[in-house]
Amino acid sequence: MKPARLILLAVAIGAAGLAGYMALQLVNRPTPDSAPVIQVAQVPSVEVLVAREGLPVGTRLNASSVSWAPWPENGVRTGFVIRNERPEALSDLDGAIVRLPIFQGEPIRSEKIVGSSNTTMSALLPAGKRAVSTRISVETGAGGFILPNDRVDVIMVRRDDDGNYLTDTVLSNIRVLAIDQRIQEGGDEENATTLVGGTATLELTPEQAQIMAVAQQIADGLTLALRSVIDAREPDDGGARYLLSGQEGGTIQVFRSGTVSTIAGSN
Repeated sequence: MKPARLILLAVAIGAAGLAGYMALQLVNRPTPDSAPVIQVAQVPSVEVLVAREGLPVGTRLNASSVSWAPWPENGVRTGFVIRNERPEALSDLDGAIVRLPIFQGEPIRSEKIVGSSNTTMSALLPAGKRAVSTRISVETGAGGFILPNDRVDVIMVRRDDDGNYLTDTVLSNIRVLAIDQRIQEGGDEENATTLVGGTATLELTPEQAQIMAVAQQIADGLTLALRSVIDAREPDDGGARYLLSGQEGGTIQVFRSGTVSTIAGSN
């Protein structure tokens, strides 16, 4: 046999041997089934009652608005409605009123709802608070841009014996409970329009309710000044206490001949 043929035969045999070796390695390679399995620790969970949709203030709970959902056991907080503890909660809470806004997927907490036996407005009032209404218009109600849960200042306007206009902020940072009989903002774009109502209901302390009653009697008009949402944390329990004693006080603005001056009332 010629040397060239011998060389070609040797190359062919070597290539065949190499291919067989590679095929054997592929056959012996571990399959995914034989690969090591990483164990993942399971976090204990319980079922809690959550909102299936956003629930505005004043909404009544029902079977379509809430449902049970798994929740990490170490993430359960006081006030959560737990299925193991209250298996009949879906029926027990049917008709309960939402007192504070609840977001979709948020656990239902006892402090955010009240029983169905309560009337709506009394259910929204925190303990020790009073609901007092006052007449408003487009001009005295920020052009209709005041909505329930907004914060406002109550400004009293009146005339003195000389015919001068006097103004005083008698209440500050007051929460609006309702406009007319509407106690929540619209949930969609169509219903989220401004409310041009005739009556605003305010959340007041007992003393503020008395101040408001006096202001309504002596004022030529009351104006609600809309405040920024950033002001919500400011104190909201003060007021023009001098109105209760019958004495003048506070800071009053006097309008004379188109000019404005500020004076301090006597105590």
